[in-house]
Amino acid sequence: MYTGKHVATRASQPAFIMAKTGETVTYGELEARSNRLAHFLRRRGLKRLDHYAIFMENNARYLECCGAGERSGLYYTCINSFLTADELAYIVNNSESRILIFSQESRDVAIEALKQCARIEVALVVGGPGDGGNILTYDDAVNGMPDTPIPDELIGTAMLYSSGTTGRPKGIVRPLPEEAPENGLPLFAFLNQMWRYREGLTYLSPAPLYHSAPQAAVNLVIRNGGTAIIMEKFDPEQYLALVEKYRPTHTQLVPTMFSRMLKLPEDKRKAYDLSSLEVAIHAAAPCPPQVKEQMIQWWGPIIHEYYGATEGLGFAACDSEQWLAHRGTVGKVLLGELHVLDDDMQPTPKGQSGTLWFKSATPFEYFNDAARTAESRSADGTMSTVGDVGYVDDDGFLHLTDRATFMIVSGGVNIYPQECENLLITHPKVADAAVFGVPNDDLGEEVKAVVQPMPGVTPDAAFADELMAFCAKHLSRQKIPRSIDFEAELPRLPTGKLYKRLLRDRYWGDRKSRIV
Repeated sequence: MYTGKHVATRASQPAFIMAKTGETVTYGELEARSNRLAHFLRRRGLKRLDHYAIFMENNARYLECCGAGERSGLYYTCINSFLTADELAYIVNNSESRILIFSQESRDVAIEALKQCARIEVALVVGGPGDGGNILTYDDAVNGMPDTPIPDELIGTAMLYSSGTTGRPKGIVRPLPEEAPENGLPLFAFLNQMWRYREGLTYLSPAPLYHSAPQAAVNLVIRNGGTAIIMEKFDPEQYLALVEKYRPTHTQLVPTMFSRMLKLPEDKRKAYDLSSLEVAIHAAAPCPPQVKEQMIQWWGPIIHEYYGATEGLGFAACDSEQWLAHRGTVGKVLLGELHVLDDDMQPTPKGQSGTLWFKSATPFEYFNDAARTAESRSADGTMSTVGDVGYVDDDGFLHLTDRATFMIVSGGVNIYPQECENLLITHPKVADAAVFGVPNDDLGEEVKAVVQPMPGVTPDAAFADELMAFCAKHLSRQKIPRSIDFEAELPRLPTGKLYKRLLRDRYWGDRKSRIV
């Protein structure tokens, strides 16, 4: 969130506006705040390549907490604000963070986690009191620090963690050049071009700032001298109202947000002027084709999709026209060299699914985890994977079919649950859906669906039968769930990614293996 190159010409322009409260922070204010925290970090002894962590919901102090690290040569780890104390402690310890910044809203979890974090030298609480010891009130800590840049400015960056949907989260660390912060990193230059940003844009950010995509998006908005409208949390109708109010040109969402907006009553969907939007980007989770078609019909051909893991192995992208011509694609590979390989590391024929391996576009390692870094690499070390499964069609467009971790093997048949999930989410009575394999003594695994009904829908046997019949009209027999359970709310991360492991593990009990 480097403001230095714009502060002289844009000091009074809003750098960002908080959507709910309307609180506005100008470039001049963000520059001064980031500098004060950078000075504090230096005075606490943090030098280039050291680490600190941020554990907060979206709030008006978040960007300065990132910006200080970006101009100090530090790695800052933004942590999912919904984690438990044990999960938080794991990331704080694993990242070797020396300082933790948390909010009053997350105080109870942070305080509990700090009992396990011996490496933390001091913690800063935003919007709340200190404890008279090593927990300081944020404002008290930084007030009085110079509001000018530190003398040894160097570029820093976020060291984010995978979401942990397939096990312990992993810190993704990239090498940092010893350069001035205004230069930016090569990956960000690529994203700036891919996302079609321009100087002075207005951007609506509906997602949590601890996640990689909004982190990068808002960072680039600031580097382009634009204004970001930051939602504290996503609400479908509020999102539409904000488009009408602030006239953003660019935005980035996840498919769950599309689905929730589409399920608003038609009069509410049509009540707001959305004509300012030029580019609406989505990623982070597979988008059901039916949902995307409806969004293109509603918003027009402004919807762009990209595929890329936080690790930065490679990126694919497509615009609305390309997607409509290759329904279900995530685009053509623009960065990195893709290889689709079978279990024997042999290339699969075009149109046939395999694990996606990239000759990595950007170097990365899993922090302090040589074993898992090695697991992500091919035997010769030239390629990496995050376990995604897909295929390339005859025109070179990539299609995802699933993550390998959740492939269902039933009676010797490989079943990728994404197709069934995509179908269920289009049912008007379904708010959310997860499909995965559960133990079956005869088949090894069978297909299970867990559904979150729309408000007012009774989750009974009749509804389950209705959904089974719905699936039978569209899916082959082996892909149809053998049973459907209901939950009041599925454990979906605010980033849009389904925490499917938590659901699936309930059905596997204490078994040490998930392979039957």
